[in-house]
Amino acid sequence: MIEAVLFDLDGTLADTAPDLCAALNLLLAEQGNPSLTLEQARPYASSGVRGMLDAGFGMVPGDADYTAFAQRLLKHYERALCQTTLLFPGIVELLAELDKLGIRWGIVTNKAQRYTLPLIEALGLRQRCACIVSGDSSPRLKPHPAPLLLACIAAQAPPVRSLYVGDDLRDILAGRAAGVGTVAAAYGYLGIAAPVASWQADAIVAQPGEILGLLGSA
Repeated sequence: MIEAVLFDLDGTLADTAPDLCAALNLLLAEQGNPSLTLEQARPYASSGVRGMLDAGFGMVPGDADYTAFAQRLLKHYERALCQTTLLFPGIVELLAELDKLGIRWGIVTNKAQRYTLPLIEALGLRQRCACIVSGDSSPRLKPHPAPLLLACIAAQAPPVRSLYVGDDLRDILAGRAAGVGTVAAAYGYLGIAAPVASWQADAIVAQPGEILGLLGSA
């Protein structure tokens, strides 16, 4: 029986793309560039600032201006990080059912704590989480297994009795490396890399409620 369900944040638990895209468009406007539509930016949103800079400027870590642009984008995002962000349809009901069943749940994200905690607070989830592991909570980021192993310790659930739900290939890679059951959230952003069917997740769900059917096995 599953004892803990862990969720990625951006693109899995919450639809953060509108606020990330709004911050990107402010930066694009400062540079005299045209805005991106939400549809253009959404596939990149699971990768946070890194994804937004790739979508808007074709920038990747290591580029000469990357750090400076990332800092500017983060300033815009921090000022309005939960203006239009909402939990995905079905998440409220799923979390309520997990609570009812006594199954602990938590969040494992690469987003830094200074943005993660205020966002989760604004969504009304902070006091209910068994654990919150942010991008600076462990020495390595996903796809390294360290964040998930830390979350399992905090949630007091062994990896073999835990599930990790994510909308990006790195979530599935991290979950496999940590020894937890992996669930691909096909309703999420899914990135721009390989199609979700090729990720080799233990399960793929089209909507959050389907996770309830996976609780009897890892």
